[in-house]
Amino acid sequence: MEAATISKLKKELALMNQAELMDAILRLARFKRDNKELLTYLLFMSHDEQAYADYLCEQIDGFYAETPTPPKKTIQKMLRWTNKCLRYSGNKETEVQVRIHFCRVLANSRVRINQSRVIENLFHNQINKIETLIEKLHEDLRFDFRQQLASL
Repeated sequence: MEAATISKLKKELALMNQAELMDAILRLARFKRDNKELLTYLLFMSHDEQAYADYLCEQIDGFYAETPTPPKKTIQKMLRWTNKCLRYSGNKETEVQVRIHFCRVLANSRVRINQSRVIENLFHNQINKIETLIEKLHEDLRFDFRQQLASL
């Protein structure tokens, strides 16, 4: 089966009544964990972006609390999880804040960034993403985030 375009899906969803729409959403949530996580974000966390960013930062801290010097596979896993959660938000300010926190925790950990080419590239790619995102923000936020980035 070929997937319909977003515009076709939007038109069909507009035609559904509330009960049909709720059934479709709940059925969608049952099929994949990512769908359920996105729905959880939209229903419970999207109204307070700062709390969501704090939650993600706490989870990153939790990863490092489990193992102070995680292997590169664990760091890559943590970054994949962070990227997935940031996709749910779509807010650039939240993304910059969480990515800076990720880099700060990685830099302050016992992991030697320069000894592993993979970790070094991962760290520098995150810095580049942060710099790109900062350019898309408001001037006041740019200044604050640039100062945080400079401290890395």
